[in-house]
Amino acid sequence: MNTTTSNASQPNLEKLARRRAGAKMGWYIHAFVYVLVNLGLVTLSAANGRTWAMYPLMGWGLGLVIHGAVIWFLAPGGGFYDRLVARERRALGAGDHR
Repeated sequence: MNTTTSNASQPNLEKLARRRAGAKMGWYIHAFVYVLVNLGLVTLSAANGRTWAMYPLMGWGLGLVIHGAVIWFLAPGGGFYDRLVARERRALGAGDHR
């Protein structure tokens, strides 16, 4: 790889790294707020002798899981995404142009 290509891709790598770090930070904040709010809801629910807190816990938990799956598995630069791109590159290089 020549220096021109390497220098030209550096801003792109920096942009991608910052974007991925921001997305992961957003998930960490989401998870932190989830834990705090749901601890409060479970405490209120238990104090009243009821189990209604499990409904927001499960609903919001599903959203948190989906958010995490998108960040860690499907986002550009993620492990799963990179494997899919590499597989497609190999397929295209082998002449498999479906």
